[in-house]
Amino acid sequence: MTANQPLHFTAPGLDEGVAQRIVTLLQSRLDACNDLHLTLKHVHWNVVGPHFIAVHEMIDPQVDAVRGFADDLAERIATLGGSPQGTPGSLVQRRTWDDYEIGRATTQQHLAALDVVYQGVITSYRDGIKETRRPRPGHPGHVHRADRASWRLFHWFVRAHLEDTGGNLKTAGDDSEKAAANDA
Repeated sequence: MTANQPLHFTAPGLDEGVAQRIVTLLQSRLDACNDLHLTLKHVHWNVVGPHFIAVHEMIDPQVDAVRGFADDLAERIATLGGSPQGTPGSLVQRRTWDDYEIGRATTQQHLAALDVVYQGVITSYRDGIKETRRPRPGHPGHVHRADRASWRLFHWFVRAHLEDTGGNLKTAGDDSEKAAANDA
């Protein structure tokens, strides 16, 4: 749903402008979740190396959880009168990030790249939460219901493979998936 598409209705007592902004924020999160679950499956299929089975099996529960987050977000959009968009074309048209570029690669390379991906997802969630916490009349507050503890848990699972015993990452400071994969 774009800002210029009217809502079909809005929740009672919620200003339509506020509802439209929330729908837009939720749609951006829905796009991120749809992209992430496809990226995670791509990693699941393309990971190789001595820790293959551990990473391969670690990824599927994350895929399932992220798909659940996407469903929750789409339903929130619908309850606000919006029309959730989940087609691949609409996702690619709206997304503001590059496509995941790592193909067949070692567990460390994929996990390093996923560290950057999770940093981006978590940061964008935090930014959306900050915006929706601003006190306004008729504003519902927390609109991002995906379990933020799960995002941190998934990120920790990934980073645990990349840290040394002192908590240092070889990929510290990397801001792209390719750079992180190369440093892994």
